[in-house]
Amino acid sequence: MKTKTSFYCTECGNEFPKWAGRCMACGAWNTIAERPTEAAVRRSSSARKDNRTAISLGGNRKARPITELSTAEELRFATGMGELDRVLGGGAVKGSLVLVGGAPGIGKSTLMLQICAQLCSTGDVLYVSGEESEHQLKMRAERLHVCNSNLYVLSETNLSDILESVHENKPNVLIIDSIQTMFSDALDTPPGSIGQVKECTMTLMQLAKGEGVTVFVIGHVNKEGSIAGPKVLEHMVDCVLYFEGDQHMSYRILRAAKNRFGATNEIGVFEMADKGLAEVANPSETLLSGRPQDAPGTCVTCAMEGARPVLAEIQALIAPTAYANPRRTSNGLDYNRSAMLMAVLEKRGGLKISNCDAYLNVIGGLSLDEPAADLAIMIALASSYLDAPVGSDLAAIGEVGLTGELRSVQSIGQRLCEVQRLGFHKCVVPWQKTDKLTGLDNLELIRVKTIGQALQAVLGK
Repeated sequence: MKTKTSFYCTECGNEFPKWAGRCMACGAWNTIAERPTEAAVRRSSSARKDNRTAISLGGNRKARPITELSTAEELRFATGMGELDRVLGGGAVKGSLVLVGGAPGIGKSTLMLQICAQLCSTGDVLYVSGEESEHQLKMRAERLHVCNSNLYVLSETNLSDILESVHENKPNVLIIDSIQTMFSDALDTPPGSIGQVKECTMTLMQLAKGEGVTVFVIGHVNKEGSIAGPKVLEHMVDCVLYFEGDQHMSYRILRAAKNRFGATNEIGVFEMADKGLAEVANPSETLLSGRPQDAPGTCVTCAMEGARPVLAEIQALIAPTAYANPRRTSNGLDYNRSAMLMAVLEKRGGLKISNCDAYLNVIGGLSLDEPAADLAIMIALASSYLDAPVGSDLAAIGEVGLTGELRSVQSIGQRLCEVQRLGFHKCVVPWQKTDKLTGLDNLELIRVKTIGQALQAVLGK
């Protein structure tokens, strides 16, 4: 009997009746692949039936009024890492499914193994690795000083065997490292394929919701920086955490892209040391350490990362060029917005930088995507162009429009309090919404309406 086949997109997972050069769903080229369907459907139906039997979801459930439900069982527990608890919204939630993604070697496995030290003090933890053997896990645990009889390790990639181990040991927390190495007998496709990742994640979600096991899943990222696998993977989980940072730098940033139990865009800062990840309780002070004094081309701003204000140093370099097309480079800032700010600086600020190379960089590996950093970017560019240093005790906060006007930003009070706490004495802010601020006795506010006034107040231009 001839085996039936179907076609699917390796980027988004959408299925199609025939092959095409371009996916009509996500627009990607050369991502349509072929796979058999008849055997997979026949085996997956029986495997799903076995999984439903193994993973009890409560039998025949009936709809209940929401007023009769209680949230007393929705317990939060500490993971032992304060920065991770902050990103999760105050701790991990019982029965939740958390996806942790990041580039290879960034520290995902190290973070998950480190939190086992605290989690094992309140319950059992099962660490499943599809990439390391039990002896390798033991060696890494000794280096991180993680040793507890409540920590069970398993080197396995077959999802059925993992579920058997879960039912045998009954852990409170399950860690999967990584989801791309797991496979289910329900499908004939290889591990890491779209169908396998989706099937394994769905089974783990049923396990978390049905038996109240908190599941942490480590996921690899593709070259675009997103979680490898179908996009529906991020919709299935409760929390999506991205571990960011340069592998050649010691600082790592854990960012929440999705959180059903807390705020999104919250960040936690870590430092990679010889004995694992160390928490950075005061990231503003750490990111500003080593800042040059009275050097042109640098300015400090305050960005809101979730509910946390973080000071960031923006550096700019303007240099004349002998080529017809000047070079524009930005690291940690949106390239298009940086180009727009340079055009506004030349048109409204009177600085002829169109024939100069321009380089922008955010120190510490941060990525600033909010307009509150516009004013600091333009001051840093003007400072480098004029070769005039900005005072080391001055910061700048504000959005810049195309006409050169300054617009107010949200959470201005929290930002200014953080600026004052770090020892700054002056801050350039928009004129609006700064009259009712209190508790800023040691901070001088320089209120300006246009970029021209800001450059005049800071650089005397």
